[in-house]
Amino acid sequence: MTFAHPALFYSDEESYIDGTVPFVVEGLANAEPVAIAVPGTNLTLLKEALSGFAHLVTFIDMTDTGRNPGRIIPELRAFADRHRGAVRIISEPVWNHRTDVEYPACALHEALVNYAFSGRDLSILCPYDMSSLNHDVLADAEKTHPIVIDASGHRPSDHFHPARVVVAAHSLPLSTPADAASTSVGAGAMAAVRTFAREQAVKFGLVPDRVDDFALAVTELATNSVRHGGGESTVRVWTESESIVCQVNDNGHITDVLAGRTPVHANDPGGRGLLLVNRLADLVRTQTTSSGTAIQVRFDLGNKKAT
Repeated sequence: MTFAHPALFYSDEESYIDGTVPFVVEGLANAEPVAIAVPGTNLTLLKEALSGFAHLVTFIDMTDTGRNPGRIIPELRAFADRHRGAVRIISEPVWNHRTDVEYPACALHEALVNYAFSGRDLSILCPYDMSSLNHDVLADAEKTHPIVIDASGHRPSDHFHPARVVVAAHSLPLSTPADAASTSVGAGAMAAVRTFAREQAVKFGLVPDRVDDFALAVTELATNSVRHGGGESTVRVWTESESIVCQVNDNGHITDVLAGRTPVHANDPGGRGLLLVNRLADLVRTQTTSSGTAIQVRFDLGNKKAT
């Protein structure tokens, strides 16, 4: 089995089409299932370019599915798991409207793809827009992709080292404002945590149909934190940049880099908490070192319900 994870550096619509359409057509010619998960504008562009074959391709709007980069690997794995044999995917998790808060989670995702699909008969092509993304983003792409495709052709990346990106992303400090509402959590206090989360969500104006999602995500984080982080944790909630934010801190250390991104079998007793949090939240960031762990979730105020 062969896993391929090239980065495509494109500069305009023409180079985007030239770099992606042959990848799709070749896969379809080999009877390989193909999924395209890219932002809405590029999704429309590829649907038009593949008009004669579009009905054979699964299209995924990355601005929705990939709003939280922590949801992308489970989504792509679900597609791959539905099919036998070789599979092809175009995945574009980074675009120029990603914020500075979101981007570290994107870089972490791209690094983790190499762990999540190692040994699979799977090709994941990741486009990067050279005309709008800054140098640091493109440099990170060279660290998370073993092959780079650009105007000069295919070349191996001399900087490929996804483990460094994982460590760097998990080491970025996650801070909380001094006036954040907070509560301490211990075993048996989950009902109080749920009430606290609901009260904060209502106070800060989260749309009603997402209040339960927020409370559930916070409760799952607190439960995992107490169970795996030393028996006690601190939950803080505040608003920032049109989002309600919750951060849970404890003394534990997450050593499974794919925690929250790996499917859980029906007979497994646990492992669903972080997977569920990734599904519910608009963004999840994690800082985890030997000194402790902080997990931060964001829900957009007024945003539609996660799907």
